[in-house]
Amino acid sequence: MEDAHIVQLYLQRDESAIDATASRYGMRLRNLANSILQDIHMAEECENDTYLAAWNSIPPHEPFTYLFAFLARITRHLALDRCREQSRKKRNVLLVELTREMEQCIPGTGNVEGSVDARMLGVAISKFLREISEERRLVFLRRYWYMDSVAEIAKGFSLSGSAVKTMLFRIRQELKSYLRKEGLIP
Repeated sequence: MEDAHIVQLYLQRDESAIDATASRYGMRLRNLANSILQDIHMAEECENDTYLAAWNSIPPHEPFTYLFAFLARITRHLALDRCREQSRKKRNVLLVELTREMEQCIPGTGNVEGSVDARMLGVAISKFLREISEERRLVFLRRYWYMDSVAEIAKGFSLSGSAVKTMLFRIRQELKSYLRKEGLIP
């Protein structure tokens, strides 16, 4: 079933929309949550929570042409929330590692001014990613959006682990230079 038809089912408040969503995207959403949580049972809960959130979000949203991206964003946020909740007392090694990597090019801020700048930063990062090659963009997104391991990325792109690490390092350096040129970081 096509995305537009599934969204139409949501808009009509037809419960078969959830079954259609599960059959089309369930495995991908579960894998996304599992890559963040490293716990298949919690990933399944996030997948189910995604369906509820989609039910409650459509309408007013009408993601006719970007349904998977809409669902993946919900799943990712739910999984990250669970991860934060789970690791309040102990830090999640993967999140710490990814945060350290990105801090090399994007310094964190904890003030109100920083949260306003975060939106501009997001726009600039999106623009930067549109300007680099598709392979480099996909490797970057697999690592920092989907939180895939270097080994998973290497396998998926038929690259060596060291080639992926080098590519990610160079992309981060280019991103840092780009953000500096745009005046978003010192």
